[in-house]
Amino acid sequence: MKIGVFVLILIVAIVAVILFITHAGKVECQSDSDCVKASCCHATSCVAKEKAPSCSGMMCTMECKSGTMDCGQGSCACQNNKCAAKMNP
Repeated sequence: MKIGVFVLILIVAIVAVILFITHAGKVECQSDSDCVKASCCHATSCVAKEKAPSCSGMMCTMECKSGTMDCGQGSCACQNNKCAAKMNP
């Protein structure tokens, strides 16, 4: 019984380490152009281009909501190889 529990814990630990290694330090971007808004309307965050939302047929209000990247209030940037929203002062 104890050996079975040990083997199960060992397998779970190995899987956890493999998942950590494959996802840790993953590079999302190398330049600002690799990043896009994470949502179609009133975006507040950014993602890598390959994770861009599908916005075809989507209608957004023309409102310039504060705290978003609407109307040039911010843009997407690559910071430390991660996509991030950069808000303008």
